[in-house]
Amino acid sequence: MKLHRPFVAVALAATTIGFAAVGIAPVSSASPDAQGPGNTAPLTSCSYSGIQPFLYKPGQLTVATTSPAYPPWFEHNRPANGKGYEGGVAAAVAKKLGFKPSQVHWVVETFNASYAPGPKHFDFDINEISVTPARAKAVTFSSGYYTITQALVALKGTPIVKHHTPSALKNYVYGDQIGTTSLTFINSHIQPAHTPRVFTTLNNVKSALQNKSIAALVTDTPTAQFIATTQIKHAVVVAQFPKYGEHYGLLFQKGDKLASCVDKAIAKLKHAGVLRNLVKKYLRIYTSIPTIRP
Repeated sequence: MKLHRPFVAVALAATTIGFAAVGIAPVSSASPDAQGPGNTAPLTSCSYSGIQPFLYKPGQLTVATTSPAYPPWFEHNRPANGKGYEGGVAAAVAKKLGFKPSQVHWVVETFNASYAPGPKHFDFDINEISVTPARAKAVTFSSGYYTITQALVALKGTPIVKHHTPSALKNYVYGDQIGTTSLTFINSHIQPAHTPRVFTTLNNVKSALQNKSIAALVTDTPTAQFIATTQIKHAVVVAQFPKYGEHYGLLFQKGDKLASCVDKAIAKLKHAGVLRNLVKKYLRIYTSIPTIRP
């Protein structure tokens, strides 16, 4: 979904402590090396040596995500272990670019800050960030590494679980996180009669569902399944919606030339079936649910 959410909004001081325990550093406020992501020189090669002048820190690939890093996108809140779908994608891209696992350095970046204009203190961010025209004005995205469907989460026994025809869906009160593609989906596709309730974090949205101040929330399908099966008691994924062309992309500083090399790496991973196998391994159980139309 992301335009999406971090699962928990964590202050930078807290993430500094939390990620220190799992080997992930907070984003540094220091300036990058002389060249780095803002380098305007021609990129002549996507070889390991050829991309060094365009890295945030030469000799390492600096990758950002939010904290905590949840399944099925990551496992055990340890992005560096290469597990989970996005952990696996990042590890595979890094390998294609010529980096050893020990050369991949993970940092914390909050979701909303990732697509804000300005210099980035990482090479790319991987955080279920949906590619949108508005965001692409401020940052550069890679080609898509996962095509998204949105899904509906509600509490068992509530009316929306049984009554969710397109006309019925318009009569419920929804809630979602501010700035997300899921909130956009509610407004543009479901078009409910009641203005959706908007919250600053997904945790707040989940609390609203639990206390029944909203009838349902919408989020990407794998996240919806994770919420329903492990986070909210008596929750259920009612259904998922059809694909509408939304996809997740790796996020770069605007104009970062490294993105073209990452696009080539993603194309090779798709051709070799690596991304397909990662979907089967980490996401298949999360997406085998009925589809309904909004």
